[in-house]
Amino acid sequence: MISFSTEKRKIFVLDTNIILHDSSCINQFDEHDVVVPIAVIEELDRFKKGKEILNCNAREFARALDRLTGDRIFNGGVPIGPGKGKITVYLDRDFHDTLKANFAPDKPDHHILNAAYHIACENSFERVILVTKDVNLRMKAKSIGLMAQDYNTDRVQAPADIYKGTRVVADIPSSVIDQLWAKPFEMDAAALELANPLLANEYLIMKNGSKSALGVYLPQTGAIRRIDTQICYGIRPRNAEQCFAVDALTNHELPLVTITGKAGTGKTLLALAAALEKRRHYRQIFISRPSVPLSNKDIGFLPGDIQSKLDPYMQPLYDNLAVIESNQNGKSGNLNGNGRRVKDLLEEEKIIITPLSYIRGRSIVKVFFIVDEAQNLTPHEVKTIITRAGEGTKIVFTGDIYQIDHPYLDGQSNGLSYLIEKMKGQRLYTHINLEKGERSELSELAISLL
Repeated sequence: MISFSTEKRKIFVLDTNIILHDSSCINQFDEHDVVVPIAVIEELDRFKKGKEILNCNAREFARALDRLTGDRIFNGGVPIGPGKGKITVYLDRDFHDTLKANFAPDKPDHHILNAAYHIACENSFERVILVTKDVNLRMKAKSIGLMAQDYNTDRVQAPADIYKGTRVVADIPSSVIDQLWAKPFEMDAAALELANPLLANEYLIMKNGSKSALGVYLPQTGAIRRIDTQICYGIRPRNAEQCFAVDALTNHELPLVTITGKAGTGKTLLALAAALEKRRHYRQIFISRPSVPLSNKDIGFLPGDIQSKLDPYMQPLYDNLAVIESNQNGKSGNLNGNGRRVKDLLEEEKIIITPLSYIRGRSIVKVFFIVDEAQNLTPHEVKTIITRAGEGTKIVFTGDIYQIDHPYLDGQSNGLSYLIEKMKGQRLYTHINLEKGERSELSELAISLL
């Protein structure tokens, strides 16, 4: 039996997926005690080799735990830090009689469950909480009387309440809108007399009867600049939000942009078109997306060579590039009149399409970096990507926070939602949510009704 701290403190038992989600998780439990079952250490050992951020998290956690203990052993627990509780590695026990009849001992999850149950029996059930992102394991814990919770440290608002990046302002005096249509096509934001102040780089749809204008708030000057429809590498925006997206994507003063929206709203297409339009300002264009494992199997389990393994994940990106190329070819037979086709840029590695794991270790300097399907990234993964940005690099995250394929993420814990909520209002960042589907009338009908 391990003696834990005073009764006032809770005991949090961690599942492996919490550590793989956030390698610094043990610092998030305030004064309470943390227990890492030995089954979790064994599972982390399987993840320590590889390029994925999960592998890096496993290695970083092991190093942090080793530094924390130093020459000490875990018997009785090791202090995590000032004002914190203790951390203990809990050795395996024989399966408790309560668990034997219902849970097979050959699953690591059940060993973690068994450890938590033994700790609860040795202390009190009210103090012990199993922390896991696996909803099935939470249900199993609750079925035997154990408290179980998700890891909520990096959760943000519900998707419906997340910052949209745009604002509709109605009933504006005609004279105010007229200012935007006269040179220098700017106006003082104070003239709108808004109840809620504008955030940095927030976009506006301003209306008054038959008059209207699109604008963006410039935090440096306190002015609103008019936004016009801008054709981007042959792609013409079809609605106000797409006009905003093109403006943000082609603005060198905004090195970080996020674009959300349901399928068919043009997120990836606009990002690719902007990258191609501005390619002369960048050394390379990186296009990437997380390779979410299929049926819980990593990419290495798929048959074939590396290219055939990557194709299922990367094909949507090639599809969007094909749309851009065909759009240009239909007009002039070449791309922007310079005779260089998308396939030439791919062959010369001016455009690089690759999973995120293959980006790690590369120098991201003067690169237009598009991360597609970013809703399948953890907050820690998003932070890792952004902190690698060098001088002259622009990073664009696109995704649909309602369509998450990652087994341990949801609308409030994914990296894209986290990024939007934490970065809103920052001078170097802007966000646009695309509302209207433009893929086809049938696609929009299916999204709305099915």
